[in-house]
Amino acid sequence: MHYNGEYREIALAHHMIETGDTVRGTAKHFGISKSTVHIEVIK
Repeated sequence: MHYNGEYREIALAHHMIETGDTVRGTAKHFGISKSTVHIEVIK
């Protein structure tokens, strides 16, 4: 899936909260880097 802007931040955070997934697992799920997940979630 491809997400842009604020929606991606919400989708990442929602996924992590709902599944209890780690940054690494979330990155794999969305097909993005761990750094991107970290940057987007801490904004």
